Amino acid sequence: MSDRLLRTFLSIPVPPEIHALRDKLQDSVNSQGANISWIRKGNIHLTMKFIGDTPEDDVDKISHTIKDIIISTPAMKFEITGTGCFPKKTRPRILWLGINGDLTPLQHLVRNINDALDPLGYPKEEKDYVPHLTLARIKYPQKNTPDISSFLNTEYEPIKLQINKIHFMRSELFFKGSVYTILDTHYLT
Repeated sequence: MSDRLLRTFLSIPVPPEIHALRDKLQDSVNSQGANISWIRKGNIHLTMKFIGDTPEDDVDKISHTIKDIIISTPAMKFEITGTGCFPKKTRPRILWLGINGDLTPLQHLVRNINDALDPLGYPKEEKDYVPHLTLARIKYPQKNTPDISSFLNTEYEPIKLQINKIHFMRSELFFKGSVYTILDTHYLT
């Protein structure tokens, strides 16, 4: 038995076109000296659920639970379009790309996953699931707030997002950023 904790989450991989778009959007932000942490290209993903500290002994149990839900879920198609920020333009903390299409099946899947993991000790999210791709994080306090007007007004061709698999991921935090490892992959039907 291991008492080692892993930091885990569930994610959907994104198409490679996102990486060139990230570079274009990074160039659109006037940082004005603000410290902005851009997500490394290989780490951009669509998060379904951040599970958090997970005992190593729970990994198989979580993976089987996810598999039981996903095995009967059909693949989904969306488009990546638009840009945005949380919580507000005048003090952005997260810069993101939007996911468009009929989001109901994806939100339903996330709800089912939350419902299944809650009895295992991984609480449901309190907020409604808002799918988005995080591109950058901005931490405060700092002297300057970046001007993200150009970022928010950047237009680009929609990018197709086919969801046919979900990764159960481990995240390790290092000085130069997070390193992700795939613990398991589950395929939609």
